[in-house]
Amino acid sequence: MHLNFARRPGGPRVSLQSKMERELIKDLLIRSGDGAAVTVAGWVRTRRDSKGGFSFIELNDGSCLKNIQVLAPADLANYESEIVKTGVGAALVCRGRLVASQGKGQSVEVHATEVQVVGQSDAEFPIQKKRHTFEFLRDIAHLRPRTNTLGAVLRLRSQISFAIHQFFHERSFHYIHTPIITGNDCEGAGQMFRVTTLDLARPPQANGAPDYARDFFHIPVHLTVSGQLEGEACALALGRIYTFGPTFRAENSNTSRHLAEFWMIEPEMSFATLADDAQLAEDFLRYVFRFALERCGEDLEFFNEWVDKTAIARLESLVAEPFLRMTYTEAVAILEQSGRKFEFPVAWGKDLQSEHERYLTEVHLKRPVILTDYPREIKAFYMKLNDDGKTVRAMDVLVPGVGEIIGGSEREDRADVLGERMREFGLEPEHYQWYLDLRRWGSTPHAGFGLGLERLVQFITGMENIRDVTAFPRTPGHAKF
Repeated sequence: MHLNFARRPGGPRVSLQSKMERELIKDLLIRSGDGAAVTVAGWVRTRRDSKGGFSFIELNDGSCLKNIQVLAPADLANYESEIVKTGVGAALVCRGRLVASQGKGQSVEVHATEVQVVGQSDAEFPIQKKRHTFEFLRDIAHLRPRTNTLGAVLRLRSQISFAIHQFFHERSFHYIHTPIITGNDCEGAGQMFRVTTLDLARPPQANGAPDYARDFFHIPVHLTVSGQLEGEACALALGRIYTFGPTFRAENSNTSRHLAEFWMIEPEMSFATLADDAQLAEDFLRYVFRFALERCGEDLEFFNEWVDKTAIARLESLVAEPFLRMTYTEAVAILEQSGRKFEFPVAWGKDLQSEHERYLTEVHLKRPVILTDYPREIKAFYMKLNDDGKTVRAMDVLVPGVGEIIGGSEREDRADVLGERMREFGLEPEHYQWYLDLRRWGSTPHAGFGLGLERLVQFITGMENIRDVTAFPRTPGHAKF
């Protein structure tokens, strides 16, 4: 909760975000005796009326989990006409004295001399002081940021976004904005959202097919699934870059780990190998986890108490210990010799499933691991082919609790090999001529990785469903808000 102190014009705005800050303010008030004049503004979480002639109002402005209690006396001019009729969700501006609280549950409270009802709320406000299911809250996504859980999620997501920019800024990476609308399929999977201005009921035809020459961009275009390809072009000029923006995948999946719209962090480094990429990924994760522990303590404590009892301990262990390294081939051998009966059988050449990744990190190794050198058939066309001809210089960062959290690779920097890999994936090299040109003029070894922000926030908070770590989730059949 933020307090605007009013002892003098332009007085400070003080946060009650941490226990330490609250105790310091309480100590100051005890020593000053009379309390400080403050203004607080926020939304009513609860209100209860006392027979003694006053109302207790719990107010929250979204700045932190902690509410502040406002004591509104019956002698206020609008007490009977407005205050006692104020419902949960109403917006108030309260002015009064900040004093040390004599009651339980709070260090300080505001004794109001004025309560202004800015926006009233009636009895039909759907969020009340009780536990609501996440499924119910997704149906009222425009209101769910007012709940403790979603408020904590969005505050933490904001802090993590800042930490991401800070990490790369400290390492001299340049922030690049890559296109949202693109004519290239980075992943080669074809699961892309078409963007067009053509009349879908009567599209112009050419040789029995839609005539995209008459579309806005004169070619078929889609929403991007990744900024990587354009990021490579910038890295081969600026050395170190990262992109951080929205991406879209038309994958018809309704699992707890998939969204149709999500934000991706994608760094790219020139003159870099797979080993450099793996180290950057480890440094990045440990930096962000440490940042969350240091800067998001109160919200993390909430998740630790109500969502995942291991949330804080898990982050602390990941910060404390370096990640292991292992090849895909070594991992498959461990899984085959484990004696475990997995739902998805393990065999060299098959992609690892979440159950395999979690066994490695939670049972066998009991710590994060970076797997490298995957079979060429199960990885993207742009990953550099190893000399054995069977594997590519790819990596996945696996962490306890979820399995894969980062995927990356050294990029194929040989034009002839890249062209052949495209054909393997059914892609026409001429459609990627500009990308191949990068290999013709000043190509260097370069590498990068991708990480979904929502996956990262889901891991840090321990939230079970990825739809609950973004304000307005986009999934198959759901784009209401």
